[in-house]
Amino acid sequence: MDLLNAIVALANFVIVPATAYGAQLALGALGVTLIYGVLRFSNLAHGEMMAFGTMLTILVTWGLQGMGVSLGPLPTALLALPFGILGTMLLVLAVDRSVFRFYRQVKAAPVIFLIASMGVMFVLNGVVRLIIGVDERIFVDGARFLISAREFKQMTGLNEGLAIRTTQVITLVTAVVTVAALFWFLNKTRTGKSMRAFSDNEDLALLSGVNPEKVVTITWLIVAALATIAGTLYGLDKSFKPFVYLQILLPIFASAIVGGLGNPIGAIAGGFVIAFSEVTVTYAFKKVAGYLLPEAWEPDSLVQLLSTDYKFAVSFVILVIVLLFRPTGLFKGKAV
Repeated sequence: MDLLNAIVALANFVIVPATAYGAQLALGALGVTLIYGVLRFSNLAHGEMMAFGTMLTILVTWGLQGMGVSLGPLPTALLALPFGILGTMLLVLAVDRSVFRFYRQVKAAPVIFLIASMGVMFVLNGVVRLIIGVDERIFVDGARFLISAREFKQMTGLNEGLAIRTTQVITLVTAVVTVAALFWFLNKTRTGKSMRAFSDNEDLALLSGVNPEKVVTITWLIVAALATIAGTLYGLDKSFKPFVYLQILLPIFASAIVGGLGNPIGAIAGGFVIAFSEVTVTYAFKKVAGYLLPEAWEPDSLVQLLSTDYKFAVSFVILVIVLLFRPTGLFKGKAV
């Protein structure tokens, strides 16, 4: 019985939240890795694009709620999400036309694109804060739990409860559908194959008749959709604060680099590696140890390797280790 309680406690505080967080990081890392693979630069504004798309989704959600529109047990934000995606697509196309296209035409070095994306990042951060403010926004509605800890205890008779939030299930289902649609597009459609060819060998793709501007446009549209979905899922599962999306840029980039920058499969794997590492290292294992160890051996401390304040430091350490010993990542993407 104690073993089952320990497993449930571990699932409740580590496995379930880390899986949902990993799916969110994976979707964010997919956007980063597509930009790097196709357009050849690291887009530091990706976190702010997530924030912008989430902000639009929140504003439309409020409008729908004001009109009495809802999805019952599901969050109203799912109805607003397509509007957020559309708005973010318009934004990224405007940014590309006004900023990045010029540097592509003059064949600027990747570091110039990096610096330009940093400027875009600061501008978008200011725009988001100006429109929606700096306060925390909790915009989730509908049923909070798919199963609550109390219901789980009543069903199983265990001391530990397992709570699964509706937003966590929505995150996983949406991530699976989104990733499946993306891989189908990249592998089965003519445009997707053109993007892959352009990423593998730009000169050969151009000689084969691939339209580079079309590839760039489609890439930005996909990235806008991924950024909005990832940002909205993160906001639903936790909350929305503009500066948070600037902070999660580190674990998102760490996910992309650890998996293999430019490799979509690597981005997904990297997202879960980073998420489970962060959650596991910052979790206090005292309760789990109490179930597994004899009473005389029960620890007095929290048995916590790092405080949650240092969660993002875990991403940084893993990132540095990978860059030192395997710069192409776990799935052999492009070296940084």
